[in-house]
Amino acid sequence: MIRSLAAITVLALTVAGCSPPKPVEKAPAASPTAGPAAAPIGYSPAKSPTLDAVRKRGVVLCGVHPGLPGFALPDPRGEWRGFDVDICRAVAAAALGDAKKVRFTVIGGEDRFGALKRGEIDILSRNTSETFARDAGLGLTFPVTTYYDGQGFLAPKALGLNSAEELAGARICVQAKTASAGNLADFFSARGMKYREVVAASEAQARKIYETEGCDAFTADVSALAATRSLLGNPGAHVLLPNVISKEPLGPVVRQNDPVWADIVRWSVYATLIAEELGLSSRTVEEARETATDPETRRLLGLEGDLGPLLGLQPDWAFQVIRQVGGYHEIFRRDLGADSALRLDRGLNALWSAPEPGLMYPPPMR
Repeated sequence: MIRSLAAITVLALTVAGCSPPKPVEKAPAASPTAGPAAAPIGYSPAKSPTLDAVRKRGVVLCGVHPGLPGFALPDPRGEWRGFDVDICRAVAAAALGDAKKVRFTVIGGEDRFGALKRGEIDILSRNTSETFARDAGLGLTFPVTTYYDGQGFLAPKALGLNSAEELAGARICVQAKTASAGNLADFFSARGMKYREVVAASEAQARKIYETEGCDAFTADVSALAATRSLLGNPGAHVLLPNVISKEPLGPVVRQNDPVWADIVRWSVYATLIAEELGLSSRTVEEARETATDPETRRLLGLEGDLGPLLGLQPDWAFQVIRQVGGYHEIFRRDLGADSALRLDRGLNALWSAPEPGLMYPPPMR
């Protein structure tokens, strides 16, 4: 009986193997060294209403901070510069092939999510932290973390403070309706310490109050405090205390009802990180496109694999991101690092494979 069943099974498999192949169900086998197929045969990428609107309009609508050095600030010629600005430029390069096709809209802290939900912008790139309540409760999504930050304290060097735990009874400047206000309350409550909250409507107002000694310390994300310090009359007279009291994963925000657009934003950032991993930069990527033999480099630059169409993009979308905006290391260095007024270290924002490893770990391009 067992032999009969086995024979029937073999016969069934043989018949199935001899049947004409169905294109939707069967893809050609790849050799171990071959690049991936463009997509499962018969697969049609989902449409992105946002991408369609962007292409029809000819520009990406990007919501940015009114003026935060290192992240978003118009230069003397009125051109927007900064880390968050470059994220939007990378998305424009991927979606439209031109990093300059971005229209920047100043978004206040209180209405940043409302402007996105109302469709006034396509992407919010405004040093915004992902939290459970924001991700799950606003109908929005945070596609990728672009900068790992944390909340800290800025204080006058003259106070001689070594730790935020010495701030008992102090007046602390904090921006209203931000995660920073809640984190501040948690920090002092957990230590049984009291403080006096000095609430400001904006970072600019908080900076002014702090600079005129209306408070003893200013709390916000460490990167924002570094930006604030760079704008003070005597930056060297102020110190960032060593305490980091929260996790603040910063990144762009998009509407939750367009997952393909979220993927485009996500992979626009990943393209800059993979470029750094592969040793590519805006200066070398054109030559690499002519000479590259490494399979992942060739897939990234659109030379094989045909991955771009999976998101409705051109095959060379990542090449355009890198050529026009740069690798993550270039973006960080000019906006936040050694070539900027902030001079921030990479820290947690280093690649996972760096000599001093960080948290930046992009998925493979395959």
